[in-house]
Amino acid sequence: MIGPSVGIAVWGLVTGVAMVNAGLAVPLALVLSLVAYAGSAQLAILPLLAIHAPIPIVWATAAIVNLRFAIFAAAQRKYFIGLTRTQRLLAAYVNGDLGAALFIRRYGAAPVAGTSEQWGFHGGVGLTNYVVWHLTSVAGILLGHAAPRSWGLDLAATLALVAVLIPMIIRIPMIAGIATTVVAAVLTAGWPMRLGLIASIAVGVCVALGAERFAPPTAPTAPTAPTTPTAPGASEATPSVSGPGRVLKNLPSDPQRSSLTSQHVVGKRSKRRIFITLPGAKE
Repeated sequence: MIGPSVGIAVWGLVTGVAMVNAGLAVPLALVLSLVAYAGSAQLAILPLLAIHAPIPIVWATAAIVNLRFAIFAAAQRKYFIGLTRTQRLLAAYVNGDLGAALFIRRYGAAPVAGTSEQWGFHGGVGLTNYVVWHLTSVAGILLGHAAPRSWGLDLAATLALVAVLIPMIIRIPMIAGIATTVVAAVLTAGWPMRLGLIASIAVGVCVALGAERFAPPTAPTAPTAPTTPTAPGASEATPSVSGPGRVLKNLPSDPQRSSLTSQHVVGKRSKRRIFITLPGAKE
């Protein structure tokens, strides 16, 4: 949790400073941070607020940027369907980018969904990120103009998040979606009112979903049967049986049991006897 918390801390600090530097009053910035709890959406709407863009455009921008949480919720739904509505709402509120990525990487292939361990992991990560985010975001708001852009906090926050997210990119759909988003963001960087950001996210999500849909399924690996250790000095020959009343051959010899002539086993249902002749014994 140290790595994600560092990225969240830097990102929260930068978001708080950016809101004050964009012209928002400290009380308004505090309310926005506590209510919205969405750094990407907060940063996306700041230029729109600075140029006094129409409120519907501000709302639409924040909604589109946060559409990824609908994808996170759909991917995690089966793990939380057993909780009450209030518990699911709380789990959804503390969910975030890093928390969802860590959860899917840890439990994406779990054979059982909806265990107390999974709920505890999600709650622990979500609450930790929630506390770290608000503490650093409030610190950035109060710090305000004391942290000028020349410090390069924007770049530091981006690099911190990238360093945390890169190890999680392990599947082809993720790589395809991220690569498409990066290319689209560069091509649409000059679009007005950050519309290029919205278009890039939409294109990247569509490409990732398409790659996930048409990607060839991975063949499951058959589990390997455990091997029984062989006693020292014993033969590793494989026994063979051909039917009731037949003799089991190739059994390892045991000098201590050579005096036994035969041994029989009575089945519970058929009541048929199966004779086993030990090698070295007299018939």
